Amino acid sequence: MKKITLIILSLIFYTAMHSQEGFAYKVKNLDGVNSELSDFGTSFYGDKIVFASSKNMYRSNNKKWQGNNQPFLELYVGDINEQGEIVNEKLFQKSVNTKYHESNAIFTKDLKTVYFSRNNYINNVYTPDSRGINLIQLYIAKVNKKGKWTHIKPMPFNSKEYETGHPALSPDETKLYFISDMPGSIGKTDIWFVDILGNGKYGDPVNLGAPINSMAKEMFPYISESGNLYFSSNRSEGGFGGLDIYKSIIEGDTFSTPTILKAPLNSPSDDFSFIISEATETGYFSSKRLGGKGDDDIYYFERTEEDCFQMAEGIVRDKNSRKIIPGATVILFNAEGDEIERQLVSFDAKFSFKIDCKSNYKVVGSKTNYSEDSKDFVSNANLELGLDLSLNENPFVNQTTGIVNYDKCQGALDLINNIYFDLDESYIRPDAASELDKVIRIMKRCKGIQVEASSHTDTRAPRDYNQRLSQRRAQSTMNYIMRRGGFGSDRIRAVGYGEDQLKNKCSDGVRCTEAEHQVNRRSEFKIKHW
Repeated sequence: MKKITLIILSLIFYTAMHSQEGFAYKVKNLDGVNSELSDFGTSFYGDKIVFASSKNMYRSNNKKWQGNNQPFLELYVGDINEQGEIVNEKLFQKSVNTKYHESNAIFTKDLKTVYFSRNNYINNVYTPDSRGINLIQLYIAKVNKKGKWTHIKPMPFNSKEYETGHPALSPDETKLYFISDMPGSIGKTDIWFVDILGNGKYGDPVNLGAPINSMAKEMFPYISESGNLYFSSNRSEGGFGGLDIYKSIIEGDTFSTPTILKAPLNSPSDDFSFIISEATETGYFSSKRLGGKGDDDIYYFERTEEDCFQMAEGIVRDKNSRKIIPGATVILFNAEGDEIERQLVSFDAKFSFKIDCKSNYKVVGSKTNYSEDSKDFVSNANLELGLDLSLNENPFVNQTTGIVNYDKCQGALDLINNIYFDLDESYIRPDAASELDKVIRIMKRCKGIQVEASSHTDTRAPRDYNQRLSQRRAQSTMNYIMRRGGFGSDRIRAVGYGEDQLKNKCSDGVRCTEAEHQVNRRSEFKIKHW
């Protein structure tokens, strides 16, 4: 056993490192295939890889695209080299790629049948729903010996009024899994399946139900060779942030409670579209994490050999009194700045992190009314690391009377930037998370206040739909603050106002730019009572 002692001025971490057998995954951003725009959604195609990207139209138009304002997705195919890179990429045939979105393909083992996602566009007919929105639908095609997709047909359970997509096949290819928001869904989108009966016939769609589906959004299912279900969800309980990748073991017709994959496969940003070759213990996933080459990027992962895990254990103490500090927060970051784990120390002020040997980390300690400090360190080394967590005066509290100044608290909230949402979405974006962390800090220092998270939409959907969407955004905002801040529901409440409180002229029927609509897709914060 090797000790690492973190000698700090206000907190002291006594860190013991224990080596043990284990395994982990190394990930890398693919060099040649990722672009400035969205590249995601890999699937195995024999010894090749199929994925979706917007870059072809980007290059041909020579325009600067960003955010949701991107060209339509097209399907690509590429080879896999010895390093896991996707090389020799090229577009699929014209029979596959239309002028609208194509993505998320899955192939039968004989490579003769493919299921894939596309806008509701078939035989040159563009079909919107009753709101005028063209939804994503699930299609099937046959693949001939030259790789050309023929006999493209929509699935029989499609409807212009709800989405279907993200196909996955069971190992014996008797079940087709997919996502949909069709009637009977639990959350925003759920994972469903149909029995494949043969001769172009399918059973009725069946919702997987709990514990797989939740009130949140479940997406991108994948079934491995051994029958493990991998999928992504933005459920808030225990998540890293955004979409996270989960695993469930299939036993007959039952599914185990999903477990979240650990970092570096998950991050505080969106992580999704996970596929794995269990024979080689390698695979691919997509992520919008910091440090990527563009928007969504494709990442390769492989299991490391002879890995070593260690336990970093310690106690949080006060600098002057040397007493332990229950309730302090200790956060572990990797070398890329991704949060690995955070712990709220209990009555004994002890913390424990499981870390890789010989890896770079950073620890950050904090507690209300104390300043934050951090130190970088390398595990499995004799180091003395100093963190300075000194007591601060609370600017929101009268130091003589100890009374909270609520006007100052509201003034601080007024300086917080509104957080914004993508079109028709309610998940917390990375830029929004940084603002919500500021709200959390204010709430911790303004004890006793109750904050209302007020959420809003633009006008590009029916009014009753927008009311429900704004409530989901408010709930997502509240859940983040409660989870990260450790607050109860008595400190924050979620209220959705739909499209009733626009910030600009963009009411129904008024033509506006995407940037103008974005202003209205927001959450705001105000003190309600104390």
